[in-house]
Amino acid sequence: MLDSIIVTDLKRIAVLGGDVLHAMRIDSPGYSGYGESYFSIIESGAIKAWKKHSKMTLNLVVPQGMVKFVFTDGNGNFLIKEIGEQKFTRLTVPPGIWFGFRGLGAAGSLILNISNILHDPREVERKESYEIPYDWSCK
Repeated sequence: MLDSIIVTDLKRIAVLGGDVLHAMRIDSPGYSGYGESYFSIIESGAIKAWKKHSKMTLNLVVPQGMVKFVFTDGNGNFLIKEIGEQKFTRLTVPPGIWFGFRGLGAAGSLILNISNILHDPREVERKESYEIPYDWSCK
């Protein structure tokens, strides 16, 4: 199941006065429709874990800072991806995968999610950080 996560390198175009950072197009790998886009701010060192969507496909981009994403199938298998300004990529996460994340950017980080459906609190399952054993200090 974790091998269904798509990692896509994104374009960063140097422009005088400030770069242009691409996030997603309708012909991008992982595009599965559009529901909404939203930003999450995560402070340096903060951990937000765990959640699993039953219907939503997430497309996660970190245009500012760095974030460590941890994905698990719930059976002790983990996939770790660190993305952000130094590794500008998009993570496409299909439904059914538990995930959490930790802010690594010294001044905090900004996460963009481009989802295929509107947010619906009935389609997300949550667990406390201690309910899935993972050492957030490890790589």
